[in-house]
Amino acid sequence: MKEGIHPTINETTITCTCGAVYDVLSTVKAIKVGICAACHPFFTGEQRFIDTAGRVDKFAQRYGSVRARRVAPKAGAAAEAPAAEVAAEA
Repeated sequence: MKEGIHPTINETTITCTCGAVYDVLSTVKAIKVGICAACHPFFTGEQRFIDTAGRVDKFAQRYGSVRARRVAPKAGAAAEAPAAEVAAEA
């Protein structure tokens, strides 16, 4: 390997917001992460709703409810379609 072109490798501490601490080798001395294998739903098997910086509340204030609404088809439009088919057959 050539001298002076490679970054120095340090023993690094990775700290998660859940409190998990990992010791690894990296070019960065300290790393802070928001989610890790100890708290990620894929690895834990539980679903948690993570609201980052109140985005869900901000959306609810702007557009109303955060629940998805199912829009039913109009009763008039559904009744008109079979009538047109019957007229075409006659």
